[in-house]
Amino acid sequence: MSNRILLPRIMQVGAGASKKTPQVLAALGCNCPLIITDPMMVTLGYAENLSQLLKDASIPHAIFSDTVPEPTEDSITAGVETVKAGYDATTPFDSIIALGGGSPIDSAKAISILGKFGGQMRDYKFPRDVSEEGLPVIAIPTTAGTGSEVTRFTIITDDKVDEKMLCVGLGFMPAAALVDYELTLSVPARVTADTGIDALTHAMEAYVSAKANPYSDQQALAAMRLIGPNLRNAYFEPHNHPAREAMMLGSTLAGIAFSAASVALVHGMSRPIGAFFHVPHGMSNAMLLPTITAFSIPAAVSRYADCARAMGVAQAQDSDDVANEKLLTELRAINKELSVPSLAEFGVAEAEFFEIREKMAEQALASGSPNNNPRVPTVAEMVDLYEQVWNQE
Repeated sequence: MSNRILLPRIMQVGAGASKKTPQVLAALGCNCPLIITDPMMVTLGYAENLSQLLKDASIPHAIFSDTVPEPTEDSITAGVETVKAGYDATTPFDSIIALGGGSPIDSAKAISILGKFGGQMRDYKFPRDVSEEGLPVIAIPTTAGTGSEVTRFTIITDDKVDEKMLCVGLGFMPAAALVDYELTLSVPARVTADTGIDALTHAMEAYVSAKANPYSDQQALAAMRLIGPNLRNAYFEPHNHPAREAMMLGSTLAGIAFSAASVALVHGMSRPIGAFFHVPHGMSNAMLLPTITAFSIPAAVSRYADCARAMGVAQAQDSDDVANEKLLTELRAINKELSVPSLAEFGVAEAEFFEIREKMAEQALASGSPNNNPRVPTVAEMVDLYEQVWNQE
């Protein structure tokens, strides 16, 4: 059985990779990009640095910096209109540079499609396979977590029904990814933790997914070998270059893995928490990961044991059962040491959470991700899992 593998046409990886933007634009035949980013990238000076790089190369461009965390259909409307308006009356934008974390990159992917083909984001949500190619996207990630720079997915919230829409297809794969770990050196501890655990979740879920394959397995295992020993170092020592580089490469490899194998139950149940309670995506994954892993292990004992060994928390000679006990201990320890809050500590109201558990479970199932899990839950089981996550210490 063969597997379809999609990757960006160009990948530039390592310190200073983002400085190759003019050359990458030229290689793609692009002459007038729109930079899509967020206010933080402007504040930190990253957007201006990129703009100056393009000015020095005499490349006309503009900056759209109004993307928001956990992007919604409403939040990307202005970006779509900016693309349609063009650089000026005679010069259209022919490409998009996405600068930032997962939210600006996801926003850019959506704007690329809507700016060229029109419609609404819900027209493109799963199970539709979006093969249309929008404006080429050059993704420059500034966090080590989402892997969005190398995936065929984007997540946009439908404001009207509080649903995080999973959108899938070749049309959402960036044309280029410039993976520069030096851009993560100023990332604050909270974002480092949330995005790092998100990357770990990507790797684990890709490895245990029903759609796992020999290609995705190798990327997932390599990602866990990088992330496992370096997540705490990057969190507690933000200027530790080797740790930051390992986390960035691990995040990208995890993105390649889950783009080829899909994610599973953690992500399926995480999206409704983000949509209804505005919990950052990586943080909601972290809240869920220990409980969902414990639920899923009986259906994939050896696979989860492989994860424990790849992360360096179990030895080669450990039995699978011992390795999995160590894995669960490690996942709980990571959450504690990296100060992942409980839902209550985050500020989620208990009465409201319990009231909409079933609706969240139904949305999770509809996303398709839970069907990739080694142990596929019913809606009733997901309702119970949400309760367990609420009650965990």
